[in-house]
Formats: sequence, C-alpha cells, structure tokens
Amino acid sequence: MSAPSLAPYILKRPWLKRWMLPLANWYVDAAGYRRLGLRHDDLIPEENDTVQLALKRLPPKEAYDRVFRLRRAFQCSISHQLLPEAERTKPEEDVAYLSPIIAEIEAENKERADLDSVAIRRA
Repeated sequence: MSAPSLAPYILKRPWLKRWMLPLANWYVDAAGYRRLGLRHDDLIPEENDTVQLALKRLPPKEAYDRVFRLRRAFQCSISHQLLPEAERTKPEEDVAYLSPIIAEIEAENKERADLDSVAIRRA
C-alpha cells in the first residue's frame, strides 16, 4: 500500500516546506475532491485486503459518514454539479481517518510475517 514519498525529506527542511506549501495547497484545490464534499482518505481504492480490513475497523459513525460522502459525491457527479460553498469540505476538516488504520494493519502484517519466518535453532 505504501509508496515512496518525498514528504519526510521536505518536512525536515523548513525552507523547503515553506516553498512547497503553496504548491501543495494549489494541487489539493485543483484535485477537486473537496468541492464534492470528499476527504482525501475517501479516494483510497477499496480493492486491497488491507483497506477492506481497515474499513471494517472504522467506528460506525465514521463509516456512515464515509458512505454518505461517497454517495453525495456520486450524485453530484451524475448531475454535473458541485456542492454549495457551505457544504464543501474545508481544509481543516480534511483529516486522515483511514490512513492511520491502514498503517497499523500494515505494521501488524509485517510483524506477523517477521514472526512467522523466525528460525529456531537448537544449541
């Protein structure tokens, strides 16, 4: 699931972060998912077993909100309309809710694989 990222490199350098922040904000706005009322984690493909397990671990309220956002965005897409300004996702509302669970599951899978591959030798 995880892909290589330049984010840690950029975040360690304050001057580079200040330079990249306006570009990053422009890119997120240009993506347009906030205009449909979606959050960034709503865009994660669900075909992965790890993501399926993470979706099952979501609290019921968050799972309901996610389905509502997806259905509303689908309806807006079909009708070729954007949400009114008041109903769009604001940058402070666009927080990761699924990514931490996915990272936790990946860490569990890595630990399980490491423990399964332990070779025990008799002295």
